[in-house]
Amino acid sequence: MPPPSAPPMQVPSSASQLQAQGKLVTTLEKPVLTVHPPWVTIFRGERVTLHCEGHHPLLLELRPVRTLWYRGHLLLPSHRTSLEVQAPGTYRCQTRGAPVSDPVHLSVSDDWLILQAPYLAVFEGDPLVLRCRARADRPLQRLHFYHEGRAVRYFRAGANYTVTQARAGDSGHYQCSGTMRVPAETESVPLFSAKVAVRVQELFPTPVLRVKGRSPAGGLVLRCDTRPHPDKREVPLQFAFYQYSRALRPFHWAPEHVVPAPDAQELDSFWCEAATATRSVRKRSPWMQVSNAALPGDEMPTPTPAAARGAVKSPSKKPPRSRWTAVVSTVPNTISATGRAPMAGALACTPQGHPGALSTDLALLLQQMRELQAFLSRVLQEIGATSHPEPSETPQSLQTTPVLTTAGS
Repeated sequence: MPPPSAPPMQVPSSASQLQAQGKLVTTLEKPVLTVHPPWVTIFRGERVTLHCEGHHPLLLELRPVRTLWYRGHLLLPSHRTSLEVQAPGTYRCQTRGAPVSDPVHLSVSDDWLILQAPYLAVFEGDPLVLRCRARADRPLQRLHFYHEGRAVRYFRAGANYTVTQARAGDSGHYQCSGTMRVPAETESVPLFSAKVAVRVQELFPTPVLRVKGRSPAGGLVLRCDTRPHPDKREVPLQFAFYQYSRALRPFHWAPEHVVPAPDAQELDSFWCEAATATRSVRKRSPWMQVSNAALPGDEMPTPTPAAARGAVKSPSKKPPRSRWTAVVSTVPNTISATGRAPMAGALACTPQGHPGALSTDLALLLQQMRELQAFLSRVLQEIGATSHPEPSETPQSLQTTPVLTTAGS
């Protein structure tokens, strides 16, 4: 019977527990597990080397500090910083006083053709390299790479598929195919690899423009709020600020910008942009969302009608508009029956979209109809009084009323 494997070492949950045991503890981050060569899909019989990169804590004890290795929940016997493996599984490493590393999933294939993807997480802006490899490194011809079932690259001979700057749209399932000579075949045959899932992680979220407070001069301090992924904290970001399509401040390391008090009347017209120093990744914030609760205890400037509705708009959909553009309605140039022009001024001053605009138009229309009716009535009366013909002058052909006579007349 094989000896039972040793259980995983129980790491104290806090530094205070170790200090209670008389040990000096230095807070450490989890170690990083690397793979050489940098692929996690291999052929059966091949080996890869795992390396646990991390700093050892300072412990006041005589026994040496060791590296612990796990495959699944099994504790492996090796305590070196490097480990050669060929069995499939999920590997982790740990140093005393530090948490367990992120896992590495190693798969072993018996196929003739495999697609090898990077073991490390791929972030936006990073290069993405995929390798199509035949067993025993046989030469490949007519090599195709597929993304979600669609051919994206063709090579006459074996080569790697490379995306210089990965984007979120590059995530998905990849596959490769090629022709090669296999044993017991006289000609080259087409072969397909298994599909491999690739995920491009977000380098930093879409920024949000917020009001941080007031400056000593009375302006408002705006902050372009975003931060890199925890695993990419060393990546610096730069920030730019805009009003409509006009750049207020070019890219700079400071994520804050002061808006003068006069310009604060149109806070809903501001937005910001965050980018890496090389501009490989750039993201734009939504338009500023104005709220009376943006500055607690402080009176906010009077927001514009769009800001009062609290709508968050996208920079690509917000139409540019002038600050002094007036909306004017027009009415037909007609003269009323009284000889005066209709009340066009009242209608022209009515804003478009105002709730009372419809009722005002109806009232004006009714008034014009009544004046027209009175005017037509007076015209008909005048025509009847001036143009009524005398009986002797009326033509015989126009007399329509018959004359009745009696026998004794």
